[in-house]
Amino acid sequence: MCRFLIARFPEPTDPRAILEDFARLCRESRSPDGDRQSDGWGAAWRGGGGFWTTVKSIHPIWTDRESWGAIPPMRVLAVHARSASFPQHRENLAFNQPYLRGDLAFVFNGLIRGVSLPRAIPGRIGAQKLWHLLRGLLRDQTPEDALTRLNDLLQRRSREIPALNLGLCDGDRLVAFSRFARYPEYYRLYAASDADAAIVASQPLPGFRFRSIPPNRPITI
Repeated sequence: MCRFLIARFPEPTDPRAILEDFARLCRESRSPDGDRQSDGWGAAWRGGGGFWTTVKSIHPIWTDRESWGAIPPMRVLAVHARSASFPQHRENLAFNQPYLRGDLAFVFNGLIRGVSLPRAIPGRIGAQKLWHLLRGLLRDQTPEDALTRLNDLLQRRSREIPALNLGLCDGDRLVAFSRFARYPEYYRLYAASDADAAIVASQPLPGFRFRSIPPNRPITI
């Protein structure tokens, strides 16, 4: 399963230290079935102008430090390290997250089996389909309500949801939703918030006071 991080800082911050820690955790982390987060990565950040910029790569994040140099000091950051579910879905930058719309960046990781929806949903992989569904909900709902509604829809329309982790960030807020049926040490999300940073991540990073996110309800920091 993939790993992700969304973060907000009070002042423009050099991302190299947090990327180094995130990359190391991605390199060391293994999913319950032994997969690594080695199928590429992506990052999106907002600078002083308030616009999103992205960098994406098909290489493992821990081998791709040279690409980190594209990310300048920033206030808002979303990073995603990918573990492709199927071999035919590897080495395609279009599949790499974060996905963007307007002010929002979206990241997802999880495992959902047997999804049956009443209509065809655009997208070639599950993450793209989830983002399409979520964009529709965001047209007339708050991010918190949209994440809750998406979870409710998947609950009704899926055979099994071993894990579902969703994150949204803009210039002011981080919004996240987490649920898991087993392997909480791998599937849960963590959050940290103090005067220096607000962060939601798949694993605690050193130097911050992380707590596990309560499952099955959205949080905003």
